[in-house]
Amino acid sequence: MLGSGTPNPDPDHAGPAVAIVINGTGYLVDAGAGVMRRAEQARRTGVAALDPGRIGVVFLTHLHSDHTIGLPDVIHTGWVRDRKEALQLYGPPGTSAMALHLTEAYSADIENRRTGLQPHTENGWMVDAHETTGGVIYRDTNVTVTAFEVPHANWKHALGFRFDTRDRSIVISGDTRPSDAVVNACNGCDVLVHEAYATKGFLQRTPEWQRYHADAHTSGTALAALATKARPKLLLLYHQMLWGDATDGDLVAEVRRGYSGVVVSTRDLGIY
Repeated sequence: MLGSGTPNPDPDHAGPAVAIVINGTGYLVDAGAGVMRRAEQARRTGVAALDPGRIGVVFLTHLHSDHTIGLPDVIHTGWVRDRKEALQLYGPPGTSAMALHLTEAYSADIENRRTGLQPHTENGWMVDAHETTGGVIYRDTNVTVTAFEVPHANWKHALGFRFDTRDRSIVISGDTRPSDAVVNACNGCDVLVHEAYATKGFLQRTPEWQRYHADAHTSGTALAALATKARPKLLLLYHQMLWGDATDGDLVAEVRRGYSGVVVSTRDLGIY
């Protein structure tokens, strides 16, 4: 877990970013604030696949800023660290436009590095963007990745992803209110990584924020009911929304009151 955080700035929780490492290759889901710093921290603790220059495939669940604000960091820090090929980027409609505009925004940087004295790879600054609303979107010798749509407030398209390897199945919810799409995608999967908020904190929010969160996110109680149907072997909480005086322990306890399976609240740089 590179980043388990939310839009709220928290130095202990970088923005949302889940890294799945398979046979020495890293695949990144979302690119929140601080993602490349966390990736370098992971490399320094022995996860060589997360060397920023080796991260070549990114999947975006949706285009909210907290899930994408680190994307230029992935693109350009990866290039500085000698990524040789274009970054492969997969996400919902709008992903291609975002990639194009980011390239335009950093055109002066790109031109300077390409024409100046700095050693550089020729194509590492490029982005090859792919848009999807569901289905099998990526396959290589390590993994098959399937996208599915989830309901997240007023986004027309938001995605979750299922990763199938030779010996493990991993489902990542993205941001979503409770959805049978996640249940069906997991269906006894090995790992379900799901966002959640603590009801204790939710009750301390204003009515306007409560309306939004209920439409966009999943309470610990609702997640317990969802996980009971989905039957993951391991339930990982991320994008933990606490608010007020609610704690991580409150959130875990809320889930465990309605779910008998194994529940872990993730932390940045945790390996699961």
